[in-house]
Amino acid sequence: MTIYLDVVLIENLCMNYIILFATGYLLKIKMNHIRLILSALLGGIYAIVAYMQILEIYSNLIFKIILSIVMVYIAYNSKNVKQILKQLVFFYLTSFVFGGCAFALLYFIKPEQILMKNGVYIGTYPIKIAILGGIVGFTITAIAFRYVKTKLNKKSMFCELEIYFENKSISTTALIDTGNILKDPITSMPVIVVEKSILKEILPESILNNLNKIIGGDVPKEVYEDENLNYITKFRVIPFSSIGKENGLLLGFKSNKIKVNTEESEKIIEDVIIGIYDHKLSKKDNYFALIGLDILEGSEKNEFTTNVSR
Repeated sequence: MTIYLDVVLIENLCMNYIILFATGYLLKIKMNHIRLILSALLGGIYAIVAYMQILEIYSNLIFKIILSIVMVYIAYNSKNVKQILKQLVFFYLTSFVFGGCAFALLYFIKPEQILMKNGVYIGTYPIKIAILGGIVGFTITAIAFRYVKTKLNKKSMFCELEIYFENKSISTTALIDTGNILKDPITSMPVIVVEKSILKEILPESILNNLNKIIGGDVPKEVYEDENLNYITKFRVIPFSSIGKENGLLLGFKSNKIKVNTEESEKIIEDVIIGIYDHKLSKKDNYFALIGLDILEGSEKNEFTTNVSR
């Protein structure tokens, strides 16, 4: 069977590019297409060198792993070892799925010849078959990734929340709620909804026991006691809508700052409103606050967030 090295290079370049792009897409990495092409080209050159048996080391497992690490580094330019290893694992998983899809198509189409030499598959199949296999593999990988992420990442739905207010602080568990886009209508600051019972350590009982009266403008005399006077000036009323309650009102206050701890990072956010919720948020007491996903992603979009990567 006649093998054209330029065709082998182009085929491997295309497949490597699709696999690298799919890996970056699934991991939500900001990608540079020139870096992807360079990385894919390196993989294509390796395929030719391995096939021609220029050096035996190219067929060595350790060398293949090192090559994969270099390809991942070139493609995504990650400086963190943990991120590189994560990208490497997904790169391999994506490669396995793509390879399986490509060979499944080849099996049904029945090419004239498929040759394996030194770990490199060479065939007379048209390049469009390889690309089609890549597209099918990408679709399957994306669906599987979303399903597994939904099932296995339940823990990532929660985070540890610390609230700082008037030289006091509390710590609690918060649910990362993608549906929570509540904002203060005056300042447009994001609002974190917190159960009233959690705030007893940082707010006086005179305020917590009279939430509805304060919202309605009928502020009890006890709230205006000297020691609490500085609190009441920092509160504001926040309208909200939820299932079963279209026109609700929350009493909220601006915290000095909050600290959010997730599995991947620690974030300190200064301009956030704490909305006081007078009922339970979780029947099983799994969490006591609701924090919007946009707050956690604020480090890339807003100036009020400080991100401290772990």
